[in-house]
Amino acid sequence: MNKSDLLQFIENSADECVALQKLLTSHKALAPENGGDGEWEKCAALEEFLRAHGITNLERFDAPDERALHGRRPNLIATIPGKKKPVAAGSLGLANDSGAIWVIAHMDVVPVGNLADWQTDPWTVVEKDGKLFGRGVEDNQQGLCSAFAAAWAFVANKVQPERTLKLLFAADEEVGSKYGMIWLLKNHPELFSKKDFFVIPDGGDPLGQTIEVAEKNVLWVQFTVSGKQCHGSRPDEGLNACLAANRLSVALYEGLHKKFDARDDLFEPATCTFEPTKRDANVAGVNIIPGSDVFCFDCRVLPRYKNEEVLEEIKKIVAEEEKFSGVKVSFDLLQNAQSKATDKNAPVVKALASAIKEAQGLEAKTIGIGGGTVAAELRNLGYDCVVWSSLDETAHMPNEYCVISSMTRDAKTLALLFGAPQS
Repeated sequence: MNKSDLLQFIENSADECVALQKLLTSHKALAPENGGDGEWEKCAALEEFLRAHGITNLERFDAPDERALHGRRPNLIATIPGKKKPVAAGSLGLANDSGAIWVIAHMDVVPVGNLADWQTDPWTVVEKDGKLFGRGVEDNQQGLCSAFAAAWAFVANKVQPERTLKLLFAADEEVGSKYGMIWLLKNHPELFSKKDFFVIPDGGDPLGQTIEVAEKNVLWVQFTVSGKQCHGSRPDEGLNACLAANRLSVALYEGLHKKFDARDDLFEPATCTFEPTKRDANVAGVNIIPGSDVFCFDCRVLPRYKNEEVLEEIKKIVAEEEKFSGVKVSFDLLQNAQSKATDKNAPVVKALASAIKEAQGLEAKTIGIGGGTVAAELRNLGYDCVVWSSLDETAHMPNEYCVISSMTRDAKTLALLFGAPQS
């Protein structure tokens, strides 16, 4: 089979990708933090689907989590051996002298949010106007399905890729990867080599032209403001935690933006962002002045700054509010990820750019993003990796969708990266 035939096979595989999307979406892979019981059932369905399509070299690495179904969070690796001779024995014994090519997608999804904002059932894929609608179809099932389609083309047609392929379907990305990428890197470092290429199809642009080589640091902070509850008509007898929390939220927003005001045009937006987000319910009645108020900040920090610097500034702003109003404020870190960058001239960047050029006729551009992916965990340990896909960026939104043609186009690009045979 030549290259053109292989790419045509992928073009014809769209129906299988749609079927996989429907299967995956029907399993609500929500983390316990988001009211779910993990990825177990979704992983089992995916494993059965892969085996039915001839991708049978599968291995599970399950992280223990007593909150999840069966007490475990599954991480599934599918491997297609390449032509290069293995020289290093990892868990699968398949690393080779040029390194493997990894495509890393995650199985977990985020909650649907306000169901009234959805035009369809978020857990049942609806196909319309060349798009698939449903929770998770873009984030991150589109990348997962593209990886499947590219790998399946090699397996179904008995074509051996130049380099060993490893598809990692990870758990727990949406709430920090503690039971996914972080757990794997800590407990199974033998799986990975500095010679490997890592592609994470979990961010991009509609054309698939941008290659993400850097991420902002991620800092999620939960603040607890403690005052004194009292009757709404007698604020003089209490200490309004809600009022203090409102004032603190504004002070944090303004103070952090002022302190950390650098720009880096690699990113969009080009600045740090410090946003108040989640807020817990405080009291049940309008006529009760709250004695406690809990709110969160999502901070995306340019890599030139250290998260520790931001935390020191937060402490100063908190101390000022405590002195002004008399409340007590504590805060907890829900996520604290410092990020390094991949060199824009790294081999994996050049190889992917070449595949994009051949598949789509586009000159790739390197960028940075504010969203966090598993790339940060890899980069911090010295692995070169890229984040790339053709996405309309509807992740986490109501009426999330993926474009079917983008899914197959990305699969073709991956196949060329894998080493499709010459015509």
